[in-house]
Amino acid sequence: MSDAARHREPAATARRHHGSFIAGLGIGQIISWGSLYYSFPLIAGPMGRDLALSMPEIYGAATVGLVVGSLATYPIGVAIDRGHGRSIMACGSALGGLLLVAWSQIASLWTFYCLFIGIGLAQAMTLYEPALAIVARRYGAEARTGITALTLWGGFASTVFVPVVQLLLDHGGWREALRVLGLLNLGLCVVLHLAVIDPQADALEPSLSSMQGGGVPPVGQHTIRWALGQSAFWGLLVSLTVYSGTFSGISFHLYPLLLERGFDAATVVGVIALIGPAQVAGRLAIWVLGRNRSVRSMGMATVLALPLSLMLLMLLPSSFASLAVFAVIYGAANGVMTIVRGLAVPELLTREAYGTINGALAAPGIVARALAPAAIALLWSAAHSYDAVLIAAVMGSTLVAVSFWFVVAVTRSKGAVINNPGKVTS
Repeated sequence: MSDAARHREPAATARRHHGSFIAGLGIGQIISWGSLYYSFPLIAGPMGRDLALSMPEIYGAATVGLVVGSLATYPIGVAIDRGHGRSIMACGSALGGLLLVAWSQIASLWTFYCLFIGIGLAQAMTLYEPALAIVARRYGAEARTGITALTLWGGFASTVFVPVVQLLLDHGGWREALRVLGLLNLGLCVVLHLAVIDPQADALEPSLSSMQGGGVPPVGQHTIRWALGQSAFWGLLVSLTVYSGTFSGISFHLYPLLLERGFDAATVVGVIALIGPAQVAGRLAIWVLGRNRSVRSMGMATVLALPLSLMLLMLLPSSFASLAVFAVIYGAANGVMTIVRGLAVPELLTREAYGTINGALAAPGIVARALAPAAIALLWSAAHSYDAVLIAAVMGSTLVAVSFWFVVAVTRSKGAVINNPGKVTS
């Protein structure tokens, strides 16, 4: 049996028999997202009051962490492509757990910022990017089902952890809440990652493209040079980066934006609460109805949904029903976009070196996600209205759609990916 055949055989077997692999990674995603990301705004308020810190001071640490995480995505992706995914995710969960416990002990702003440098690194080692790279590595050409399933698990993180964190805050305060979250990472996530990520399936296999005499170069800088020469890579880079910034900025400011437009607080909270379930519903729809649809067709429709939802927000009458329509489209689009982002590399570029190329694509998007809320605040300060923000967001989301449709046109004309993993034709 050839090396390529030996590599493909475990992937097919894992798909049939190892549902625990996705379940274990999925539970890990819920805990990692819930404790390292979604817990932050809930803890920020009581911590700020206790330590006499302002919101800009506190949220500045989150921005620092996200920027550090963006710098780490590429080397982490390379390490996963070289067979170290199990170690990366287990160590990331351990690091995150220890830093959450350390966060519970802080008494000054500078220690808080130092901790968030490490938390940003832990996020880069445990959230979607490394997990999706490991799934792509395990399943190869059949990664679509695993990637879609994993995003379904991750979609429940805020639904589970926002009430859990609030309960912990109500009964023990923010320091006790952080200790519990840290222990969840140390006691459960580390064990899950060590248990379900098979080191043999994770091990570095011979490059299929190098054996076949073409396609993507070996993992590392040569892979990135190859990617930079692909017009589809640049189209995806623009589309995914602008999308991350637009969605992050609008989501962060949605509460004051809707209040400014004349809605009462109860209505605004009710509308925002619809976004999370809509994300999960969008992913479920893809799971049930879109299994045989290409990432091109899914993406072409999804990138139109964000500008559509924002234009509805601007133009529809001021009622709860119109806001609910906005929230459902906005949330469902983001849910499906997570799947599109996970499938874009293997289905539009190459099935080799997923971690390396996806890390390079994700890094600027994480920076955009970190900086967009502050940029929108500056735009609001200059315009004294969220109308200017919505116009800018519609323009940005239109660029997202144009860039993705460009990728579709390029990959269709070139036949970018064929069925043999790692072999790219033009």
